[in-house]
Amino acid sequence: MSDALLSVRNLTTAFAIESGSTIAVDDVGFDVRAGEAVGLIGESGSGKSVAALSILGLLPTPPARVLSGSAMFEGRDLLKMPAKELRRIRGKRIGMIFQEPMTSLNPVFPIGEQIAESLRLHERLGNEAARKRAIAMLDRVGIPSASRRLDDYPHQLSGGMRQRVMIAIALACDPKLLIADEPTTALDVTVQAQLLDLLNDLRRETGMAMLLITHNMGVIAEFADRVVVMYSGQVAEEAPIETLFDAPRHPYTQGLLGATPTLAQTEARLRTIPGSLPDPAAPPPGCRFAPRCDFADAQCAAGRPTEIVLAAGHRAACRRTDATAAWQTA
Repeated sequence: MSDALLSVRNLTTAFAIESGSTIAVDDVGFDVRAGEAVGLIGESGSGKSVAALSILGLLPTPPARVLSGSAMFEGRDLLKMPAKELRRIRGKRIGMIFQEPMTSLNPVFPIGEQIAESLRLHERLGNEAARKRAIAMLDRVGIPSASRRLDDYPHQLSGGMRQRVMIAIALACDPKLLIADEPTTALDVTVQAQLLDLLNDLRRETGMAMLLITHNMGVIAEFADRVVVMYSGQVAEEAPIETLFDAPRHPYTQGLLGATPTLAQTEARLRTIPGSLPDPAAPPPGCRFAPRCDFADAQCAAGRPTEIVLAAGHRAACRRTDATAAWQTA
């Protein structure tokens, strides 16, 4: 896509294991346009975080290794960039909110120092200027008495406030793209809503694009413009948010939506997807979702399904989209 800020193509990442290697991300591709919020969703273990960390060169090598693909950001391939050059982009042009702020924040440094570090590195600010900017960032993300809290340590903050500090660090240098990896995990629903509203407001204010990684369909519905559904390291479906919720065509997407409670829920129990994700070291032949799929037939196990373009911006890797089309009226 020519107007994409980030364009990922054929990304494949493997991890070394005792018996050889296992593919965690398999031929994944998606785009993020300037100013757009794209949701990357799937069960835990579907490869969402590994894909994001691969793009930014943040996986430990070994055991991880990017085998193939490209990640074009502002016309340059992040996967082929020297490490020193990539470090200039991380934190400056691309910010990231990591999972679990208590483990992502350094426990032995005050939060102000952790924000100022990025500003000194990327913006070449002096200590005093970086400290003032850090106070402004804490205030920007809604931490009260920012100048007083600047010298607090992570353990002195609540979970919601630690996550706000992570947002402040990620946005300190006004990035063009923010990757948010499960930014509301382990937070109560009230704090989740506050943080999502904050991210939405900051996105509108700065015009940055966002790649939101989550397993929560409610968060996706509230936040994303477009959604990429991943299953077992592969892209199962991609669609604009309205299309995904109104007319999903991959059985896995339909399963995720069927297992999500709604205000209109009339059934006593939610639907469930039988089984579990396949072993990445020994995936099933053909479609990886076939063993859990109500629509699967013998041909589904014969080979990897070809991706079908259903409409503008809507694609699904499923050969039974004729049968799945009735989902919305079922």
